[in-house]
Amino acid sequence: MPRALIYAANWKMNHGPREAREFARRFLEFTAPLAGRELWFFPPAVTISALVEAFRGRPDITVGAQNVHWESKGAFTGELSLPLAKEVGARIALVGHSERRHLFGETAEQAARKVAAALAAGVVPLLCVGETLADREAGRTEDTVRRQLEPVAAVVQPTDRPRLLIAYEPVWAIGTGRNATPADAAEVHRFIREWLGGRGWRDRTRVLYGGSVNAGNALALLAEREIDGVLVGGASLTPDGWAEIVGLGG
Repeated sequence: MPRALIYAANWKMNHGPREAREFARRFLEFTAPLAGRELWFFPPAVTISALVEAFRGRPDITVGAQNVHWESKGAFTGELSLPLAKEVGARIALVGHSERRHLFGETAEQAARKVAAALAAGVVPLLCVGETLADREAGRTEDTVRRQLEPVAAVVQPTDRPRLLIAYEPVWAIGTGRNATPADAAEVHRFIREWLGGRGWRDRTRVLYGGSVNAGNALALLAEREIDGVLVGGASLTPDGWAEIVGLGG
């Protein structure tokens, strides 16, 4: 059986509903479902419902939220609760993306609360972890990733462990034109699984790689058996470009 791969598109603050519907129309012309391949989209919150509707009939495509709050309701201006995200069709959620951590001050403990809330709500969380350039040059990659994982591992129940996915995204390789080599990325993926395994996680956790992924390097990254997919930002913003990437690998 071929290895299942996930191709996740993080649109960040791009593509409103109108643009998303046109993107979907063209993307569906370029692609067809492939066995062992899942396509995930994380559009802006205002676009979730439009994209869910546009991709209806494609079971290989799942749409989710870029960020969620751990509370189900309340006085949290500008936040998106999991019940609201689910109501418009989100089935997955990014948690702890490097931009949330470094631009908006999200802590590892807050990310853990979001993971726990997502699992309780029946939403699959994709937890992002990764180190800065200073961490990497100081040899603190594993320590940094461990500190980001520890609060999450403490709150995830054994029955929920198979539903948590992780994306390793070295901060120094996002939007900089730099990239970890496939071997470098695979080494950190292996560390993540071994660390979790040492805490009783028996199932093989799926770990994606995110960090300046594009059509030129995606195939080499996906050739590494430790890498279960890619989380892609800028290279996912055009339908033809994203279709080219999702046709790679496996």
